[in-house]
Amino acid sequence: MNNYNIHYLNHDRDKDIQTRIDQMTKPPGALGELEVLATQLAKIQGTDELNIERPVMMVFAADHGIAAHGVSIATQAVTRQMVQNFIAGGAAINVFCRHNGWELEVVDAGILEPLDGEEAESVTIRRLGAGTRAFHEAQAMTQSQMQQGFEWAKELVDKHYQQGTNVIAFGEMGIGNTSSAAAIMSAMMDLDVSVCVGRGTGIDDSSLELKKKLIAQAVALHKPNMNNALDILTCVGGFEVVQITGAILAAAERGMLVVIDGFIASAAAMVAVNINAASRDYMVFAHESSEQGHQLMLRLLDAKPLLRLGLRLGEGTGAALALPLIRAAADFYNEMASFETAKVTDVSGKE
Repeated sequence: MNNYNIHYLNHDRDKDIQTRIDQMTKPPGALGELEVLATQLAKIQGTDELNIERPVMMVFAADHGIAAHGVSIATQAVTRQMVQNFIAGGAAINVFCRHNGWELEVVDAGILEPLDGEEAESVTIRRLGAGTRAFHEAQAMTQSQMQQGFEWAKELVDKHYQQGTNVIAFGEMGIGNTSSAAAIMSAMMDLDVSVCVGRGTGIDDSSLELKKKLIAQAVALHKPNMNNALDILTCVGGFEVVQITGAILAAAERGMLVVIDGFIASAAAMVAVNINAASRDYMVFAHESSEQGHQLMLRLLDAKPLLRLGLRLGEGTGAALALPLIRAAADFYNEMASFETAKVTDVSGKE
């Protein structure tokens, strides 16, 4: 599966990029994380003029067998209902995409009950099944389902690349998917389940304890068979998590800026980095959610999120809100005057 030709970012131009930013009419480092973001964009694009072209938000939806066992306040039917809401344009991700300039694509990666009629025509159908199996009882999916998810994800990303996209983000919808993300995190990082599991949609204390118990049961059940990242996806992953992982790798291979959303998308990012470490260079982490596992996961990924808004909705909402900051980083890099051109006294302290 590690057949992605992803290059680590080239550092040959680091000094030139830094000098250009430092010579702009501001004190050194005064634009904070925007300077870091502009530097990353400049390395990815390898050009003097940065461009944000046809940004695409892909939201992958799928159901999880464990959701039927009391780990969420919502029933599995809500996954399909929310996909219908996406189609109608009424969800938070629709609003944020409309007002921030994202093109939105919704992918049915394996919701329990498929859409039909005009609704089915409004989404991209890449169903790996009618939801995963309850992973505390059996493997979440087969190896062939997992492999198919990677292949489909690569095809979808390549389609957008051919249409000119150079910034892409991934969101998700799936009742029970924080359980999958927590299980992936626990298995991959060899962490106790208690530090990985949060309240998800807002479950009460008794449901939280049940959630921890079932995820611990799952990790123990599959531990002998989870020898690498792909095994972990097969055992405790979700259909949407698999396709997001494959899409991250495919986008990095194409040299896109990859905007990572919250806990579930970050779990997919963690798997992607494990499969191909160079993919990390292309990732921007949009926000830190209020899910406790996400905060720890970001630290483990050495990721500094752009936003801290206490979001815990998913859908790609945090990533959608990050686009104005990404545009701002490109714009100041392209347009800000230097001390010399503006005839302003140089305060950079550098010759």
